[in-house]
Amino acid sequence: MTAVREAPARTEPGPPARTRRLGAAARWARRAPLLPALIFTIVVTQLPFVATLVISLMRWNSLDPANRGFAGLDNYAAVFTDPDLRGAIGVTVLLTATVVLVSLALGLGLALLLDRGFAGRGVVRTMLIAPFLVVPVAAALLWKHALYNPEYGLLNGVLTWLFGADAPQPEWISGMPLLAVEAALVWQWTPFMMLILLAGLQSRPQDAVEAARIDGATSWQVFRHLTLPHLRQYLELGALLGSIYVVQNFDAVFTITSGGLGTANLPYTIYQTFYQAHDYGRASAAGVVVVVGSIVIATFALRVVSSLLREEVRG
Repeated sequence: MTAVREAPARTEPGPPARTRRLGAAARWARRAPLLPALIFTIVVTQLPFVATLVISLMRWNSLDPANRGFAGLDNYAAVFTDPDLRGAIGVTVLLTATVVLVSLALGLGLALLLDRGFAGRGVVRTMLIAPFLVVPVAAALLWKHALYNPEYGLLNGVLTWLFGADAPQPEWISGMPLLAVEAALVWQWTPFMMLILLAGLQSRPQDAVEAARIDGATSWQVFRHLTLPHLRQYLELGALLGSIYVVQNFDAVFTITSGGLGTANLPYTIYQTFYQAHDYGRASAAGVVVVVGSIVIATFALRVVSSLLREEVRG
């Protein structure tokens, strides 16, 4: 038997060198206008972070300039072992979780109401969005002076109007400081959650809802078995995005309580460590911890956004 020799596979000739050079030049021509923005972003965001990372590894306190040098991971160990910093981490977690969860619950309720048709819905929606558009410092000042003030604040004024001159006049900030900060943040972040969940409700397949109602499903059954599963990723997205911003909140704590009465979160403690204790190394280490935590949360948020976009494309 004679062996059958296979013909060598033919390979398609590649593009000539001139074509490749023209393609590379075209790609660079499209990308070149973006280079200034990329360089600016790196200079503004990445270089300061690198500098913060380097300082976090140093022993640097301006009150003791002679004792400056490389400290390794001592500053990070201090962040997790110092009672004040550990307390600040606990307050940060509690503040973030409370504000995000309450804002999500209230935002879901408002989104369900706005998903129904009624006269003046556009005006109501605009008014509900307004708190999120207020500058954070202005919102904190509004709550501190217009609502919480024991002498002329709205809350005590309402109590006096309801119960007369003998009405209790509580000190809202000193009596319940952390709750006072949380209430101001919930007021500001509920519209954000409402917008995300309202967008999710309006993307809900109406044919499934109508079929369920025809089959005799109650409103609670429709919400539990159709609406809530559809909103799961929108709830996750709202929780993740809200956590990214609330965990870094400084304005409300600084303005309402000045970090006193057990309300000092990690950003405020970093401010105190840097500007009052002048311990630049330890403050930088705490700042790196906040940034890393925010990056971890942002990574999950990006995954949720990507899954939502993939579902929209498939739909």
